Amino acid sequence: MRRHPTIPLGATVLVAMIAIAVLAPVLGTMDPTATSLARRLREPSAQFPFGTDMLGRDLYSRVLYGARISLLVGFSVAIFSSLGGLLLGLIAGFIKRVDVVVMRIMDGLMSIPSMLLAIALMALTKGSVINVIVALTIVEIPRVTRLVRSTVLSLREQPYVEAATAAGASTPRIIFRHILPNSLSPLIVQATYICAAAMVTEAVLSFIGAGTPPITPSWGNIMAEGRTLWQLKFYVVLIPAAFLSATVLAVNLLGDGLRDALDPRRIY
Repeated sequence: MRRHPTIPLGATVLVAMIAIAVLAPVLGTMDPTATSLARRLREPSAQFPFGTDMLGRDLYSRVLYGARISLLVGFSVAIFSSLGGLLLGLIAGFIKRVDVVVMRIMDGLMSIPSMLLAIALMALTKGSVINVIVALTIVEIPRVTRLVRSTVLSLREQPYVEAATAAGASTPRIIFRHILPNSLSPLIVQATYICAAAMVTEAVLSFIGAGTPPITPSWGNIMAEGRTLWQLKFYVVLIPAAFLSATVLAVNLLGDGLRDALDPRRIY
């Protein structure tokens, strides 16, 4: 930790955001969907720490509950895409006959810009948190697959793999006993970047109306609803943007620290 201070720094901020999301109901919040035209566009005050939006909803409550959506999407996409990409990458990297088919499919998906592919997938379904997670997972799996495959291609030529093959070990045993443990370090680092990218992409999709439903409080939805008021009530956009930026920065700092800490070639 002394050598990599970005790990505790990023982890501290990330844990704080997780605590905010989990403890949102007990942090002095009210119903984030409750509207009241009588209190619309209130300035930040003791009663409304972050002010209110154009429908009179408490911005403080919406931002705290919005952390749940962003973190849920980020962590879910990172976990599911890492598991899917890991499985495909292990199989493609070790079994040459499967490699051709799998990688051509991955190349086809990667040839489409990630944002356009996510928008296209969301256009085929209705807006919901689950559909956003599924769409972003499909977008990220090819990148994880290519990363794991490149790692497996170098590992399968190592002497210990050749020794296991000569000893008669089965292919599944070689993959999960010898290849998999040595593929986890780059995968963990990649998962942190996927988590950060998924949160940003979810905010973008919600901002343009292709993500979570408007009734669901998320940082992207809050910014989308406040963009018309930017010149008059800039805090409606600035506050959720600051929370999103801090969370993404924390995840990236954690990923940078893990990359340096887990790199076996790094010399101290």
